[in-house]
Amino acid sequence: MSTDLSDARVGMRHVLGRLDQVPYGEGRAFAVAGEQIAVFRLRDGSLRAVSAVCPHKGGPIADGQIDSTVVLCPLHLNAFDLTTGCSTSSDYTLRTYDVQVIDDRIVLDC
Repeated sequence: MSTDLSDARVGMRHVLGRLDQVPYGEGRAFAVAGEQIAVFRLRDGSLRAVSAVCPHKGGPIADGQIDSTVVLCPLHLNAFDLTTGCSTSSDYTLRTYDVQVIDDRIVLDC
């Protein structure tokens, strides 16, 4: 599921959508200024945002399984640290983004 809300902004930040669009323990893809961004809501409620496209084979990162620190690409199970974007199993890296919740909305700084 991809949601394009790239025109909705708070200052210089991109408002992606409502917090309840991303269930605990899952990720969702959002289109931001022509880029696909995967936002994950960890089981502790915190958010992480990374590029939504695996640099290895182009897999949909938002569909990957997550735990408290990593996401697994659903195509080849490449593991990426959700904080640094660094792969724990290869030399590939995902771009990371600052993300926060403001008034129950997911807000991305890019």
